[in-house]
Amino acid sequence: MAKKKVSADAPACEITCLHEDVLKRVGHGLTDPEVLRWVAALFKVMGDPSRLKIVNALILSEMCVCDLAALLKMTPSAVSHQLQILRQSDLVKWRRDGKIIYYSLDDEHVSNIFYQGLVHVNEKHHP
Repeated sequence: MAKKKVSADAPACEITCLHEDVLKRVGHGLTDPEVLRWVAALFKVMGDPSRLKIVNALILSEMCVCDLAALLKMTPSAVSHQLQILRQSDLVKWRRDGKIIYYSLDDEHVSNIFYQGLVHVNEKHHP
């Protein structure tokens, strides 16, 4: 499959033509702007490669900071910082076992978002 050449300018209509039925139907179905702000914040958090590496690892197993740092070749401090951001966004959770804190994904939605992104990229860039 050949890749499509992307133009710098998106094609636009040559005339102004409003489709009232479409505007009405779509207007009633739009998501609440406040909800969209939350979704945008989610994608912003998921848009960092370091955090995506952590999510990728946590999809495969619950892990502690030391193991994540060793696996991802990051410092424990850097991993902890990224985990804090992921926790604040309700993407990961933790549990204590003695002196060790283990991290895991908050729920299956997080792995679904990750995998949907992979599917999209692989379809578009690695056919």
